[in-house]
Amino acid sequence: MLDGRVTKEYLLEQAKKPAAEAMRLHAFYQGKTQTALRCRVRDLNDFAVWYTPGVAAPCRAIADQPELVYELTSKWNTVAIVSDGTRVLGLGDIGPKAGLPVMEGKALLYKYLGGVDAVPLMLDTKDPDKIIETVLMLQPGFGGVNLEDISQPKCFRILDTLREHAEIPIWHDDQQGTASVTLAGLINAAKLVGKQLSEMRIVFVGAGAANVACSRLIFAYGADPSNCLMVDVGGILGKHRRDIYLRRAEFVSQWHLCQITNYEELKGDVALALRGADVVISFSTPGPGVIQPEWIKTMAKDAIVFAGANPIPEIWPWEAVEAGAAVVATGRSDFPNQVNNSLGFPGIFRGALDVRATTITDEMAIAAAETLALLAGEKGLTPEHILPTMDEWDIFPREAAAVAVKAQEQGVARLPATYDEEYQRANLIMRAAREMTEILMREGCVPAAPEPDAEG
Repeated sequence: MLDGRVTKEYLLEQAKKPAAEAMRLHAFYQGKTQTALRCRVRDLNDFAVWYTPGVAAPCRAIADQPELVYELTSKWNTVAIVSDGTRVLGLGDIGPKAGLPVMEGKALLYKYLGGVDAVPLMLDTKDPDKIIETVLMLQPGFGGVNLEDISQPKCFRILDTLREHAEIPIWHDDQQGTASVTLAGLINAAKLVGKQLSEMRIVFVGAGAANVACSRLIFAYGADPSNCLMVDVGGILGKHRRDIYLRRAEFVSQWHLCQITNYEELKGDVALALRGADVVISFSTPGPGVIQPEWIKTMAKDAIVFAGANPIPEIWPWEAVEAGAAVVATGRSDFPNQVNNSLGFPGIFRGALDVRATTITDEMAIAAAETLALLAGEKGLTPEHILPTMDEWDIFPREAAAVAVKAQEQGVARLPATYDEEYQRANLIMRAAREMTEILMREGCVPAAPEPDAEG
């Protein structure tokens, strides 16, 4: 664990380096993704096969049997990343154009880690009904949709409505992705401190997309909601929260949490909520100082602290440890136990696509979380190692296989596959995506950017 000699100023200075490099490299490459051919073009005569007149044959076949679109086109492996740019990283509502670099980055991760072809689609509307309508109209050309960086509370209604009406998987990574990886970390943290999830008092700081989904998955996995607390800017959620009650049609998820959590009907702030708590899971305002060390001291013995805000966690990890925390996780890669969505969505979507799942259920997300937890455990759990890292390539095909099997168990898969069959298939597709990138770099098709001091 890093110690107190690492200052806020040092970390902020370190954080500036990727930003400066990002501006240089984004300008050089002018984007992060491009269209690559899946088929061979031996000579120009092949155009008659891939385009007119030959292409009319698969068109007629699909018209007669619509499901053949998965066999005869790229739909089976293509995902749309849909965003309106209203909640981009920690930048807020910066609009669809400014959000495009993030969605391109997401597409890069989909391809490199999951072998999934992803297309960023930025929508010039904030109207949830128009977003829902647009996504439903996009379905013919895509195997799935990843909703990204859409502000709350509309993100909840958009996801719920699309999951109900769409025929392809709809995924909101800020909700389901964060929840999957957080649950994986919590499973292992609980093992380390020797506590049962069903008996743990968990405090969720922040009641936005991330923690609403985290609480849903964690409750589904066995935590007792009545023994848990949710805190937002207005204080502890409960039946007393008239501000949420008056807007319950808009804040449906938050009002539901008011009904099922806080059995003791406590009223107060984060400091009060943390007294005697076993776990705090925070996705709120960047820190430090949002969660005070004095509050951690009032938590139960061997407390677990997940401080997920970026770029600076709500409390420095070393401060939480000094205050008595046994396990600390953050959203940063330069601290141990990074809760990183990229550990989840590439493998989860790979498995869903490969069995042509009609949706991605919470149970499928839990299956992925259990896989992540198991893989970290195989390397040995320690307070500084409760999650795998992205360079452990085997996590992604194993997640895909677990998700594919769960989809079949739940009756939402349209293709059969055993665990071993999906593991082998996913591993092949994922490895090919990484090797393709290496070949393009090696052959100069993706050139090396000049060093900064060579630009003049």
